[in-house]
Amino acid sequence: MGVTVEQVERIPAGNLRVPRTEFAAVWAAAQSRTREQGERGIQDWYVAGVVTTCRWLAGASHRTSWGLVQPAAAPVTRSRATAYEELIEAECLAVELLQLRQPDLVADRPGWREGIRVTLWWAWRGEGPPPLDVPRQADTG
Repeated sequence: MGVTVEQVERIPAGNLRVPRTEFAAVWAAAQSRTREQGERGIQDWYVAGVVTTCRWLAGASHRTSWGLVQPAAAPVTRSRATAYEELIEAECLAVELLQLRQPDLVADRPGWREGIRVTLWWAWRGEGPPPLDVPRQADTG
């Protein structure tokens, strides 16, 4: 499933420190890459971390395999609360502690923590490069 215009338009303004169009381009590229790799039987935990973080920051929902529509979970804490500024900052702190608190998870999902961290630092804190290279987009809001 691709990123829709409606999803992008509903992203709370306070959840991003980068242009909405750039965020949407990264999110769409990550989802596309995950889908393509999944079709080839490849699990890229880094890109999965990017997708999960983007969905949560955007306040997107998804349909579970049993048909229930749920809000995206926070990538580290797994909270189902919709992302807002204080929760996003708490997630930034949680990703820094993930190696200490859940070393087995970090070992079992190589790249997961890094994908989350880079995405949060770029999208929320406005620091560093985007987590994926995508063509630069004009900002429309």
